[in-house]
Amino acid sequence: MQPAPLLCLHMLKFPGIYPPIATPFDHKGDIYKAKLRHNVEKWNKVGLSGYVVCGSTGESVYLTTEEKISLFEMVAEYAAPEKLLMAGTGVESVRETVALTNRAAEAGYKAAMVRTPHYYKNLLNNVEAQCLYFASVADQAKIPLMIYNWPQATGLDIHPDAVVRLSEHPNILAIKESSGNLEKVMQMIREVKPGFQVLTGSAPTLWPSFQIGAVGAVLAFANAAPYATVTIWEAHRTRETEAGLDWQNRIGRPAALVTTKHGIPGLKYAMDLNGYYGGPCRLPLRPLTPEAKREIEDAFADLRG
Repeated sequence: MQPAPLLCLHMLKFPGIYPPIATPFDHKGDIYKAKLRHNVEKWNKVGLSGYVVCGSTGESVYLTTEEKISLFEMVAEYAAPEKLLMAGTGVESVRETVALTNRAAEAGYKAAMVRTPHYYKNLLNNVEAQCLYFASVADQAKIPLMIYNWPQATGLDIHPDAVVRLSEHPNILAIKESSGNLEKVMQMIREVKPGFQVLTGSAPTLWPSFQIGAVGAVLAFANAAPYATVTIWEAHRTRETEAGLDWQNRIGRPAALVTTKHGIPGLKYAMDLNGYYGGPCRLPLRPLTPEAKREIEDAFADLRG
């Protein structure tokens, strides 16, 4: 392994709530710069800890490399200076992931969120292959990595033993665990190297994840209802259990609707309802049906503004 970049010697911390920001497109399907600025400047006024740019919620698999770099640069310009910026840079090969990660570093990003490679599942669904991928990227990256595990989308679930081994790498500081599997989160928290950080990517299990030791959360739901998620974080931080449970119960149904049920099209519609710009998705993601819109309107009625 190569020596880790100096930045990770400071042990970057990831407390709080980070939305993996949705990418706004105009009616022609191009990145809508004015609406991106509108969203980021509005999020700047909420107590979010930072932003993830080009994550799954940002439809990163539908973006060109040039579009990703453009988004990195635009969000770095619009974000408030206290917001920690993370770039979603994970693609299938080590070579391209390293190149994209280091371009994000040049744009001022402090960390990279790297999803599990999954295309060759039969060859990658083992601890050795997973460790090889992440360690190889981390060896060459100019900024620290956060492992990103979302088996519902990739079809590949990183093994806890791989996470434990990778937690020893000086340039891998955290994992975003989006499976919603609390037992797995608990196992990782018990077994990883002290100081390695576990974040949840599951809004329906946000409060219990904090209670068992998660340090923060990267939540698609926070695009549309950032205040609700920040309130749960603050309730955890100040040990206000009743308030935390109350808000967790409030967000359960709407969070499930705009993640597991209706996905990014549902989330973008909820953003439109709440004063952000969601707009259209890229094909082949389809627009919502009128019935789905009514379902989301009803669920978000108490979370407006």
